[in-house]
Amino acid sequence: MPRSPLALAALATAAVPGLDVVATQSPQYTTADFAVAGLLDSGGRRWVVRCPLHPAAGASLEGEVALLERLAPLTEAGALPFDVPRPEGFAPLTEGGRAMVYRQLPGRRLDLEHLGAGPGLAADLGRALAAIHELPTALVADAGLPVYDAEAYRLRRLTEVDEAARTGHVPPALLQRWERALEDVALWRFRATPVHGDLTEEHVLVAGGELAAVLSWSEAHVGDPAEDLAWILATAPAECLDTVEEAYALARAEHADSHLMDRALLVSELALARWLLHGVRSGEEAVVRDAVAMLATLARQTADEPPIGFREPVVVDGREASWSDADDDAEGYAGVEDGLAEASAAPPPVPDAGLPEAGAVPEQSASDQDAPRPTDRGDAEPADAAGSPEATPGTDGTGEPGAAAVTDAGAPSGTRPADAGRTLPRGADDDADRTEEFTAIEDTGDRP
Repeated sequence: MPRSPLALAALATAAVPGLDVVATQSPQYTTADFAVAGLLDSGGRRWVVRCPLHPAAGASLEGEVALLERLAPLTEAGALPFDVPRPEGFAPLTEGGRAMVYRQLPGRRLDLEHLGAGPGLAADLGRALAAIHELPTALVADAGLPVYDAEAYRLRRLTEVDEAARTGHVPPALLQRWERALEDVALWRFRATPVHGDLTEEHVLVAGGELAAVLSWSEAHVGDPAEDLAWILATAPAECLDTVEEAYALARAEHADSHLMDRALLVSELALARWLLHGVRSGEEAVVRDAVAMLATLARQTADEPPIGFREPVVVDGREASWSDADDDAEGYAGVEDGLAEASAAPPPVPDAGLPEAGAVPEQSASDQDAPRPTDRGDAEPADAAGSPEATPGTDGTGEPGAAAVTDAGAPSGTRPADAGRTLPRGADDDADRTEEFTAIEDTGDRP
């Protein structure tokens, strides 16, 4: 049930004994899952109340609370290079669940569009993402949040593409591009890590030119680290991407994931499919039209691009061409290698004009190489499609009723995506919600 900022203020006074709210302030917004409002008390302190709007959002909030309790000691010990919210109180809701109240953290929202390259905020962002992905997976699993391994994550994305295809609104070239990426086994060889799952500019705070805090952890889970990089790939200036990626790689303990940014590109493009599915499920024709238009634009702009994850053959003087992912197509490449071995063992043949030399590797045809390849705030609406693998909190199995559930790994389905693949023009941000407007609270005696 939607609640006004005044109703949220009343919940906050019930949640925190002695809290005397005198005004509402930014942030103020309502999504499909949460109503959020900033508050000012009589002592000049700022608070935020976060209220779930349906049972699934309430379950996600419970998982977030459990995770925040585990993250707070890490921030205090310096193990995380940013702060996180610390719940101060809870107010029960008549329809079930509870609202959370916490002290507002200092800082302003990250302006990703004007992020600069080089040392500074871009590098801070890369290190912050790496710190999240270096957290122990048990930290997330023990909070009752879902855990997906690489294969479970891939199957969920494939199910999502199949569902989007059934709407009849996705251009065939995009379906072919996405299915090819999802079936490329090389892309899906990664170690699952803790993932924030809902990173946007509004959920990252900056203070004094440094990254200060990360908010809204209700979509956290163990899954593909590429999810947290997709929004950067889609919206950040191209010149700062190298800085973010380099800082991220240096801060990770394990060897680089060579297909991390390929999967991030795929996630950013699939955000359009999730936006379409949200419109179809909710019956919002305006959302469907918006998604269809963005999908058509993406199809035009990727028509001449190579497939996601494509690698050019590496040619070294005096040696035959090789492929960086030769093991991924073992059968096909094995035949080529066998042919080369036989050719090297046999006496050199006499060249014959018009005929290929024995053992030569046929050139890859153009048809083989050229196969076609939001930013609203909020938390996700459950998007599990029939037949898709379910994640149990702390397992890869089937979820049980009442468990703290997170929606499909990736951008929340009820959130208009940022521009996928760095190709679409960005929509105007709704900064009206973030203006420092104060509304006096009139004491009507209303309480939740």
